[in-house]
Amino acid sequence: MALPAESVAAARVLSPREREVLDLLANGLTGEEAAVRLSLSPETIRTHIRNAMGKLGARTRVHAVAIAMRRGEIV
Repeated sequence: MALPAESVAAARVLSPREREVLDLLANGLTGEEAAVRLSLSPETIRTHIRNAMGKLGARTRVHAVAIAMRRGEIV
């Protein structure tokens, strides 16, 4: 059973940019490739990944992607 849209939005803990970065990683891009795609520095991408990992309680970037997908933060 799907959650109502307002419940999903309330349950989200990641920023829109963190979701965007994790989505790119989920689609196979490296951090460097995500940086180029988003016109950001690689260090900024690493910061978004690190912040997302902290918010999700993930141990690795792959773990962060898995948790974000399971929570519905990314599709």
